[in-house]
Amino acid sequence: MADVDPLATPETDITTQTILLHAANHDIPALKPFLRVPGAASAQDPETGFTPLHAAIAACGPVSEGAAGSEAPAGEPAAATPASGEEKGSGDDASAIEDIEASAIATVTELFLSGAIWNDLDASGETPGCLAWRLGRKGVYEAVVQAGVRAEVLLGMMGGYDPLSSGGESEAEEEDTTDPATEAEPQPEATDEAKEATDTKAPAPFDPQDPTDVNSRDYLASELTSTSTALLDSDANAVMMEWETDIMKLSAALLAPAPGLRVLNIGFGMGIVDRFFAAETPSTHHIIEAHPGVLASLGAPDHEFGAKWEAKGGEGRNKVWAGRWQDIAPALLMGGEMYDAIYFDTFGEDYGALKMFFEDYVPGLLAEGGRFGFFNGLGADRRVCYDVYTRVAEMDLEGVGMEVQWVDVEVPIEEGLGKEGEGEWEGVKRRYWTLDTYRLPICTFMG
Repeated sequence: MADVDPLATPETDITTQTILLHAANHDIPALKPFLRVPGAASAQDPETGFTPLHAAIAACGPVSEGAAGSEAPAGEPAAATPASGEEKGSGDDASAIEDIEASAIATVTELFLSGAIWNDLDASGETPGCLAWRLGRKGVYEAVVQAGVRAEVLLGMMGGYDPLSSGGESEAEEEDTTDPATEAEPQPEATDEAKEATDTKAPAPFDPQDPTDVNSRDYLASELTSTSTALLDSDANAVMMEWETDIMKLSAALLAPAPGLRVLNIGFGMGIVDRFFAAETPSTHHIIEAHPGVLASLGAPDHEFGAKWEAKGGEGRNKVWAGRWQDIAPALLMGGEMYDAIYFDTFGEDYGALKMFFEDYVPGLLAEGGRFGFFNGLGADRRVCYDVYTRVAEMDLEGVGMEVQWVDVEVPIEEGLGKEGEGEWEGVKRRYWTLDTYRLPICTFMG
């Protein structure tokens, strides 16, 4: 066996470092020859996890607090010093900020055209968009969001949306929409997104190959546990949490603002939104629920949505449909059921399931003048993912003839919810919400 020289250093990947350097310098002519090689636009530094996108954005440095028109995003912590140690944003006037951002936007645009992944994670769990937001580089952040929207729309057109790490479809009815024949093969972007972050304090990214991640089969077979603030599955994933109460209350009020309306809720969970719907005494109140444990609790003699509730007001007025919405919704269509308000809040399903519901079923189930809403928790552990999927959802809803009114709801992210593993998150496997604003959707047919 040959002796190993203890003074020898590991071979350095010169190509990757050169790409990162050119990206940090916003030197597009020098960068272009390297980008002809497939995958070069997403090369990563083995220590920092920086991609060329991260390098190009970090080189801008943080926007100084006193720079004109360049206030850091509200509620965000002070930006960290870029890897280069040079805070190029400090003391910039508006013109200089504009120049720096323009060169960065041109560079990231070139990288996206060469196949850069918009939601790649660095070693601290940040996407390029997360970094741009933290540094206060709003123009660069917008460029990343636009690229993310293009990528997700294209992925959807090619046959499947990349499930983001939202964890936030938060009630108890769900179904695995993955084709068993292809289940073992995650989509390319899902694989990129699922790269592990070494910073354990960062939200864990969704990993389609992680057997502990939520999926419908395991969820529907799991035993649920209720705490004072949450409904958990057997892996301690939060099915629904009490902190969502204000969101549910406002959703019910905006979807069904008057008595005597016909209401359909998909996903009972803890029953929060259904209590608010019931308070307005709808003429029809239907619930679709799939989890055996939730259905068993609804079958208790004293449950507020049990047999007495179903018998009240005559046959068909109040009803719990037991089963998956994928099985129940077609039967409702065939039966000619119509609703004035529909709310969709399932657990463990990706955006593709929501899109299938509003494309295939909402047009036939929602009455003229009716309103459709859903729990908007898509990608809510990272602001850039949340912004991307909010826009994707709006575009897809427009595609079926619906317009969306977004209502911003403040979330007491620090005072009320606490940090990872603390407050309401204590005992919860993964914190699926990290943002201070919830964007509540109210969808109606155009015209």
